[in-house]
Amino acid sequence: MSEQVERELEVDQYTLGLVGPDQEWAGTVADGGTVRTHTPAGCWGPMITPEFRGGHEVTKPIAVEGAEVGDAIAIKIKDVQVTSIATSTGSMKERDRAFGDDPFVDHKCPECGTEWPETVVEGTGEDAVKCAECGANASSFGFEYGITTVFDDDYEVGLTVDAAAAEGLAERADEAMALPENSRQHSPLLYAPSEMPGTMGHLRPFLGNIGTTPPTEMPDSHNAGDFGQFLIGAEHDWGMADEEELEARTDGHMDVNEVRAGATLLCPVKVEGGGIYVGDMHANQGDGELALHTTDVSGHTEFDVEVVTDLDLDGPLLLPNEEDLPDISAPFTDDDVEKAQALGEEYGVDVETDVGPIQVIGSGATINDATQNAFDRAGDLLDMSEGEVRTRSTFTGGVEVGRLPGVVQLNMLVPMDKLEELGMAHLVREQYGL
Repeated sequence: MSEQVERELEVDQYTLGLVGPDQEWAGTVADGGTVRTHTPAGCWGPMITPEFRGGHEVTKPIAVEGAEVGDAIAIKIKDVQVTSIATSTGSMKERDRAFGDDPFVDHKCPECGTEWPETVVEGTGEDAVKCAECGANASSFGFEYGITTVFDDDYEVGLTVDAAAAEGLAERADEAMALPENSRQHSPLLYAPSEMPGTMGHLRPFLGNIGTTPPTEMPDSHNAGDFGQFLIGAEHDWGMADEEELEARTDGHMDVNEVRAGATLLCPVKVEGGGIYVGDMHANQGDGELALHTTDVSGHTEFDVEVVTDLDLDGPLLLPNEEDLPDISAPFTDDDVEKAQALGEEYGVDVETDVGPIQVIGSGATINDATQNAFDRAGDLLDMSEGEVRTRSTFTGGVEVGRLPGVVQLNMLVPMDKLEELGMAHLVREQYGL
């Protein structure tokens, strides 16, 4: 990693679909410093570009001054700004013979067999991505059901377009996607899908893949407990023997739509410096990402960083914007506290008034597995029995689905003295004005 420490760090260099300690580092930012990134779209662009070893195009890892293994890094997201004017997305179908074990990872030309072939673009449509060696369609994916969506100037509304408009955008695909200069992906606008024209959607941009570097190299899209299942038993270079090996993940690929401007994300440090990476910006997404993909876009992100020493996390913690919290997990008002204290006097109970909301991210093969993972992480972090975690999360929180099949947010209100012991109470108080 870089020895020079920057108070403000600009990052516009990307990996080819992998995260891990051996990736070239983008630089080092000061503890308390600011990072600005310019990222290409995730998912569909890398998915149709066979040179990629993973399903996203994320930044090279960023070291944070003083971050040691066993610490955590608070990523305070200040701004998420879309630059694409349109994108294409939808549910996917896989193309036989264009991959080995995993269509996101071990690509090969279905005709000449070249692994991770360089490709050229010829024309538009789903046959446009050609192997540079033999000229065959080399992409691993096509659309089962696809849409092309355009955005208004304020990025508040999206609209799906018809075949003629989609074709016009395909003819200037890189420009419309606003791919950064150093991006190496093909734009999915090339495919020009046009089903469901005239459908409006609310926009609210967020980051689908942001976090810290795992100690084991893996495809960036598979740094999660659900997508990571495809690594177990795989014969490619990033295959894993069992679930235990997958525990090295840092769950950067969350697709939690509350990871947006104003939120604070606390991430585990599992390699020296932390190695923050950013990518997979989305213009919008409903809970669960039910089509498995959403409106991937290019854009700018700005965030501040803070090292929290000795906060030994297994996976991310999210402090979302207060408006994004479920009502049951919202901070108590003065009126709430007054009523609870009156009940406490009546029944002779000390009232636990100094509490704050957190969301523990859990991931696993299924939603149930992800929820159990969140229970385990919360119990270990807060030194609570599973019974207490389940009960607190029922009475003062609940589970939200980030992505199917297996990413969840476990909400709960936690006594502030617990958070003080962990060294993170100040972040919760700052986030919610407590």
